[in-house]
Amino acid sequence: MTSTAQVPPSGGRAAQPDHLGHVVFITAAAAMGGFLFGYDSSVINGVVQAIRSKYDIGAAALAQVIAIALIGCAIGAATAGRIADRIGRIRCMRISAGLFTISAVGSALPFDIYDLAVWRIIGGFAIGMASVIGPAYIAEVSPAAYRGRLGSFQQAAIVIGIAVSQLVNFAILELADGDQRGDLLGLEAWQWMLGVMVVPALLYGLLTFAIPESPRFLISVGREDRAKEVLAEVESKDIDLDARVAEIELAMRREHKSTFKDLLGGRFSFLPIVWVGIGLSLFQQLVGINVAFYYSATLWQSVGINPSSSFFYSFTTSIVNIIGTVIAMVLVDRVGRRPLVLVGSTGMAIALAFEAWAFSAPLVHGKLPSTEGTVALVAAHVFVLFFALSWGVVVWVFLGEMFPNTIRAAALGVAAAAQWIANWAITASFPSLSEWNLSGTYIIYTCFAVLSIPFVLLFVKETKGKTLEQMG
Repeated sequence: MTSTAQVPPSGGRAAQPDHLGHVVFITAAAAMGGFLFGYDSSVINGVVQAIRSKYDIGAAALAQVIAIALIGCAIGAATAGRIADRIGRIRCMRISAGLFTISAVGSALPFDIYDLAVWRIIGGFAIGMASVIGPAYIAEVSPAAYRGRLGSFQQAAIVIGIAVSQLVNFAILELADGDQRGDLLGLEAWQWMLGVMVVPALLYGLLTFAIPESPRFLISVGREDRAKEVLAEVESKDIDLDARVAEIELAMRREHKSTFKDLLGGRFSFLPIVWVGIGLSLFQQLVGINVAFYYSATLWQSVGINPSSSFFYSFTTSIVNIIGTVIAMVLVDRVGRRPLVLVGSTGMAIALAFEAWAFSAPLVHGKLPSTEGTVALVAAHVFVLFFALSWGVVVWVFLGEMFPNTIRAAALGVAAAAQWIANWAITASFPSLSEWNLSGTYIIYTCFAVLSIPFVLLFVKETKGKTLEQMG
């Protein structure tokens, strides 16, 4: 899940960077935080069964271990902005990279289930920081003419991180002869799955030494000469650097620091537009998308698919997620936001209904019948495709555009918090719900997908083609 940061238009908007390749490198390095966001969020998919077996815990306790990282996510997201404003964007990235590294090592070598939960919270804190600081930094260093395309690097990095985590899990499982608890060089396979994240985490940390600090932060701490050097590096040497710095300073002085009180339409009620933002965030999660990334391997094994195949299907789902994300990035400015989410809701509702039907079939020798099994697999991939090409990307576009300037920052924070809470609710409840009735669980997700259609039609306004100043 990512947020979009908005910065004042550039006085050098017509200028192109002298070294576009270098700007792309800077953006890609910052987007490594998004890669780790996706990787760490999804890698748990490959170890669920092993953790349950090793520590002999029930569905409810297992769900809390999986979902507890989201507590760290919420804290990290809530504090990252203030940390970055105090010590800088680059140092904030380094802290995030360090936490990812520590979490990977600790999660791979836990003493017990409670120890593992602590490392999961630390990893979640890193995810939360990465979800905020990456988009903010990329927006602040991107030339205006390229800001939209470079800003999409963060979302692309997230879905690639999800896919790579599934591919790595699949490869490790193959080396362990299909056993999540199989021995590999003195550790169980699931421990390697969690520990491998050390590699991209260290790379992320090293890359932060190769990219400059944000000009906006440098100006805020009085380092104007260095800010001019960075602006010349990422925008153009031909722009009037003194005027550019003055423009940024003026914009920063004019910014309204929105607070929670600004969101209230009455003593105990949010403004209508804030409720719409909260609704978008809730529906994005309540359709059950994170089940596909946290529990899909376990889900397929529960209906009779062998472990290696279940990991392979998790990987193919991630590839579909990437394809859908690319489609959304191409279409969002062409066809508009509302048409995409309405198409996505319809496609998701149909796919989820087919999944509910397939999972209602009685198991034969521990497996779904052939027809129902095929339908379940195809429907799961279709569901992820329609989510990715609509709600997965477009909700964040909406949230970045729909709020008036005076409340944008605070409203985004509330909407993001609602999203983390809904994410936690789905993640924590799925194991118990699936044990109760797997088909019934998917009927619940189908209902939310259906309800999202009238919600969008009645309450969500199109933001395509409008300036941020026209919102509200």
